[in-house]
Amino acid sequence: MLPSLPSNPKYIHQRLNRWPQTKKFLFIALLAALAALLQSAGGLLPGIGFAVSPFATVPIMLVSLISVRYGVFTYVVTILLLFVIESSELLIFPFTTGLLGLGLGWSFYKLNRRPEVVLVNGLLLCIGICIPLYLLGFPVFGPTVSSSFNLVSLLLIFTFSLLYSWIFMELSLLILRKLKAIIRSH
Repeated sequence: MLPSLPSNPKYIHQRLNRWPQTKKFLFIALLAALAALLQSAGGLLPGIGFAVSPFATVPIMLVSLISVRYGVFTYVVTILLLFVIESSELLIFPFTTGLLGLGLGWSFYKLNRRPEVVLVNGLLLCIGICIPLYLLGFPVFGPTVSSSFNLVSLLLIFTFSLLYSWIFMELSLLILRKLKAIIRSH
């Protein structure tokens, strides 16, 4: 039997959807700003910033848990903020971190099994990496992966995407478990 997801994402979805519209919009604005700051850390703080910027996935995932529409809105606002703060991240966020956040938020609510969530988000991330790499010629992984199409590189990207999605799924579930405990205590 495949391991199922805990109830934390659905619980948080229900609780956040009870909020009044104004509170939701403030939450969305704050998390869009947080996502933009986290993503821009890679360009603003070389070295440690590259370790911080992947966490821009989490705010997008949280808002996408409320609804995909709000998640897409936050995703777009974050892209606009990145245009102002750190435009060098404009090819990374929309295709990788932001896309993974949207996918995780949607799949936590719609899917029931961990392998399904990992596979869907792994495919989404793989496609998101391949678009700037192969269609736009942008070296997502720097000089280590060529921009010319190669089946071995594609398999490595897919494997990396699955692993990355699994790690972020587990990290997100941990964050949602902590958030559920905070919500319940108030």
